[in-house]
Amino acid sequence: MRKLLVNIDHIATLRQARKETFPDPVQAAVLCELGGADGITVHLRQDRRHINDRDLELLRKTIKTELNLEMAATEEMLNIALKVKPDTVTLVPERPEEVTTEGGLDLIRNWSKIKPIAYKIVRVGINLSFFIEAEIEQVKKAILLNANQIEINTNQYAKDKLNRLHILNKIESVVKFCKSRKINVHCGHSIDYQNIYPLLNIKEITGFSIGFAIIARAVMVGLKEAVSEMKSIISRVYN
Repeated sequence: MRKLLVNIDHIATLRQARKETFPDPVQAAVLCELGGADGITVHLRQDRRHINDRDLELLRKTIKTELNLEMAATEEMLNIALKVKPDTVTLVPERPEEVTTEGGLDLIRNWSKIKPIAYKIVRVGINLSFFIEAEIEQVKKAILLNANQIEINTNQYAKDKLNRLHILNKIESVVKFCKSRKINVHCGHSIDYQNIYPLLNIKEITGFSIGFAIIARAVMVGLKEAVSEMKSIISRVYN
């Protein structure tokens, strides 16, 4: 069964917009689980613009499903991960001025920086993932770093409708390569309730990390129902 990991960063974004103590991402995570989420994803940014250290620590103690921590490959974030010990760490690129993650992590260009951090994550038994573009050479580097899975950046797939079929075929090729190397593949970024369907036809995709679309839908129908709807889409097509 494919996994649905719900990114709850935007719950914290709403909280931070008014510098309030609510809405609480930890409460949101519980509702996501009740709606059928298989895991919770949070991105602890270096500027703490949404998720903060308190959120991460309470999530580790509270949720019953998988905790996936997205983070930059820095010593500060590494120390936090080693302390909290999420189920999975997904290393992502991060720029202070970006609104959201703008692209995949380039493992080739940043090899010397990422390698020692990746080694320490794996050594303590945390599953390691990388948010990367749909490129086989990037996957090969992830394998060398002992990654358990990768997450393919689907932003271009979602935004470039004219070339969507070509991009989809490229994603499928990379996913099948990962399958042959026994690497799990998740997809994430800009996936919504409509554009997910073609991706579901690639049976080797093992999971999805979805945030904004679910939180936006939750404004209309509630968080538990929004998660349940997406989980139903994934499960129905898969089965």
